[in-house]
Amino acid sequence: MGEGVMVFAPLPQLTVMVEQVSEEPELHLHAGGQGLWQARMITALKVPVTFCALLGQGEVGRVLTSLIETEGLDLKAVRRHADSGWYIHERRDDERHVLAENPGSPLGRHDGDELYALALAEGLKAKICVLSGAADPSLVPPDFYARLGSDLQRNGTAIAADLSGDHLNAVLEAKPAFIKVSDEELHADELADKDDEKSIVKAARMLQDRGAGTVVVSRAEKPAIALIEGEAYQVKVPELTVRDHRGAGDSLTAGVVAVLAQDGDMKEAIRTGAAAGTLNITQHGLGAGRADAIAELVKLVELEPLESS
Repeated sequence: MGEGVMVFAPLPQLTVMVEQVSEEPELHLHAGGQGLWQARMITALKVPVTFCALLGQGEVGRVLTSLIETEGLDLKAVRRHADSGWYIHERRDDERHVLAENPGSPLGRHDGDELYALALAEGLKAKICVLSGAADPSLVPPDFYARLGSDLQRNGTAIAADLSGDHLNAVLEAKPAFIKVSDEELHADELADKDDEKSIVKAARMLQDRGAGTVVVSRAEKPAIALIEGEAYQVKVPELTVRDHRGAGDSLTAGVVAVLAQDGDMKEAIRTGAAAGTLNITQHGLGAGRADAIAELVKLVELEPLESS
């Protein structure tokens, strides 16, 4: 049986934030993207992460590589001539504004084959693998997730995923142990009415029928809904002041995976994930957290059975 977590992050991005906090603007450069934010939180929870990604050989890719290496991750990368993606945001009055962005180039045949082989090799060494998405889902074909997830799962590595649409449908073939999806994504895919708990529970059961293990549906400011071994729960979290709601779902997924990687049970994992997501919204940094603060918040998270289940 493997150890630690492999985060599959096909196309991480260079993130540039111009922040007006006083008379003088501040400039922040970070590695970003869903997989990076998840990996950062898993690392904060003291679980080792192998980070598998495709990185460009141009100046953006070189800067991005340096930033990833400062995150405390074990970086395993395939290099390609096409450069990595990026975005530039400006934050004014706690609101983000997009100044410019480029999500990067689609996965090609040759670099896709190399990335698959790398992710398979590293995933087989891990206890659990997180399959994360690209900024633009069209850049990575859904079949890539189906093949990688299924090959890992059949050979002993558990799978977790936070995907939607065709990519979610594809990863269900791998019988993932854990799926996180938002009510907005279920609504967009015409699987549920995001304002109807019964509809959301029904959609979660459908995902389980199609191969998923535990399913958590995040609902922005409302309590998430978790379907664990056929029982539905509301995930009640402590009320904290929100600074930036972005990244809460990624932190939730990361918290769950960190516990599962250490042989914790699913209810403990859900509570930890909820605590990690709750802490994340109190900060501007995505995937940011402290293990001690999360441990205290876990004590305040409740899984309340849903009568409608």
